[in-house]
Amino acid sequence: MEAQVVSVKQAYQMPIGSRPTVRGWVHSRRDSKGISFIELNDGSRFKSLQLVVNEGVLPEATLKRVTAGACVAATGELVESPAPGQPVELRVESLQIYGEADSATYPMQKKGHSFEFLREIAHLRVRGNTFGAVFRVRNALAYAIHKFFQERDFLYVHTPIITPSEG
Repeated sequence: MEAQVVSVKQAYQMPIGSRPTVRGWVHSRRDSKGISFIELNDGSRFKSLQLVVNEGVLPEATLKRVTAGACVAATGELVESPAPGQPVELRVESLQIYGEADSATYPMQKKGHSFEFLREIAHLRVRGNTFGAVFRVRNALAYAIHKFFQERDFLYVHTPIITPSEG
């Protein structure tokens, strides 16, 4: 049976024992005594999903390519997490790398970044927590405003751009 592709947000809502595939960007990776812990986020949720890769599951050469900023798809089993603050984690059985990120030059690291720094990397700043939170608030406000007017039978219209006629 092929694994169902789900968002990080959906993975958190699945029952223990489910076997999803999640796709996203690596926020960080740390290694400890034969286990690699990868934080994966796709923007669907503020908090990342922790992927656990046991020694021997992936070739060492593949695991070394999984650095902050890399784009990956991971398939595995959702298990109850022993760590506080996260209900589940994904025990990885297979991992595909869609795009690598050079850890020496990739600008978004786990540490916090100033707004001035984020202005210089506009194409990546949406992967940070600050802008993700701002976008979620803006989304909720826009939804509430549209819902308010729709419930009162208002019509949402995009008016045409008025331009002078030539000739």
